[in-house]
Amino acid sequence: MIKGLIALIALLTGMVVHAQDIEGKWAGTLEVGASKLRVVFNISKSATGYTSTMDSPDQGVNGIPVTKTIFENSTLTLSITNAGIEYSGELKGKEITGEFKQAVRTFPLTLNQDSEEPKRNTRPQEPIPPYPYHTEEVVFENKKAGIRLTGTLSLPNKEGNFPAVILISGSGPQNRDEEILGHKPFLVLADYLTKKGIAVLRYDDRGVGASTGDFKTATTFDFADDAAAALAYLQTRKEINQKKLGLLGHSEGGIIAPLLASRSKDVDFVIMLAGTALRGDRLLLLQQELIAKAMGVPETEIATSKEVNSSLFAILLNNEKEELAKEKARTYLKDFMSKNASLQKPAGMSDEAFINTQLAQLFNPWMLNFLKYDPAPALKKVKCPVLALNGDKDLQVPADANLAVIEQQLKAAGNKKGSIKKYPGLNHLFQEATTGSPSEYGSIEQTIAPVVLQDIAEWILSRSF
Repeated sequence: MIKGLIALIALLTGMVVHAQDIEGKWAGTLEVGASKLRVVFNISKSATGYTSTMDSPDQGVNGIPVTKTIFENSTLTLSITNAGIEYSGELKGKEITGEFKQAVRTFPLTLNQDSEEPKRNTRPQEPIPPYPYHTEEVVFENKKAGIRLTGTLSLPNKEGNFPAVILISGSGPQNRDEEILGHKPFLVLADYLTKKGIAVLRYDDRGVGASTGDFKTATTFDFADDAAAALAYLQTRKEINQKKLGLLGHSEGGIIAPLLASRSKDVDFVIMLAGTALRGDRLLLLQQELIAKAMGVPETEIATSKEVNSSLFAILLNNEKEELAKEKARTYLKDFMSKNASLQKPAGMSDEAFINTQLAQLFNPWMLNFLKYDPAPALKKVKCPVLALNGDKDLQVPADANLAVIEQQLKAAGNKKGSIKKYPGLNHLFQEATTGSPSEYGSIEQTIAPVVLQDIAEWILSRSF
């Protein structure tokens, strides 16, 4: 998935509580636009006061450590400085009534004592071993980077010669199952395809699971080299039909698959699941706007955020020297904050610390590369068959804007083997969704809509590559 875009999920990555008489479970529901998220605080006594953890049952996230809690004069104050989150509420009987804040957004949140176990979401599509096919753990090397990547190869049978696909994950550190909020999309996908007679290789990102390497310093181009190493590995396997060997990428992986195909004649087909076709800065501005609207952010705040981000992105794109761009960005943020004194920051954080946090997020290797990279030229060089799929409720990689460019570039390349499809009602993970907001991902029991699984398998098996 695209980094830094699931705002509500980021906001729920750590929470805080202190208490005197408030031991136990306290539950409430955040209402963000049309989305609702249940949160549970688990408070217990410690030698120095109280400790607590937080659960987000609707997202399948439990046991999040709480870092700071104050309970004085019947007022509970929670602070998570690294996420810019604050909660303040007054205890009245068995209820705490207060406000949950992140940056400039404020949501009412009432907590009630809860003796029930948090509801666990089921994942009915997740396969349970033993599987009716052969699987094996594999290790292959990216010699260029000097790292070893580990994964799982699924074969319809131990012996045979099968069409094969390599699964390439989205942004952020992903394991071989592309696990997110209790879902394992790549496990579900690999299981379905293998049962249909297609071999599947999925692997842990560099620096994740058993794979070596440093994820934090890697860019999209580095991940493309990792995918190339996976391709080279499958070319050594006798069970793989070397004339039917392709790539399937989700989100950022949907950038990597055509990039690799544009460089290698050994790629026989490409499948783009919510693959991006816009330059990174344009994509981020669009998705930030759509997600903010889905969360109910006022139009004035959306416009301000767009203005700030557009200006920062322009500074980065127009200055080749990173240090010069960083200083210009710092100057811009200082000026903006001086003119917007009402801007809310995490409690206790100075303007300088706040600016440093923003710059650190912007000026990291992955973000710098992503903002500048335009996938369109690589798409224009792809000659093999391409299947590009999107959901019309995708707020991270909006379907119309990206599918139009994909189709345009394939036509410009004279590639008549492209297939484009937009699914009504599906989100970025290809789940049947209500709003498409990332805050829904964890609460939806479905991992991937069955029609998408069917279409992918049928397209691979029906092609004469």
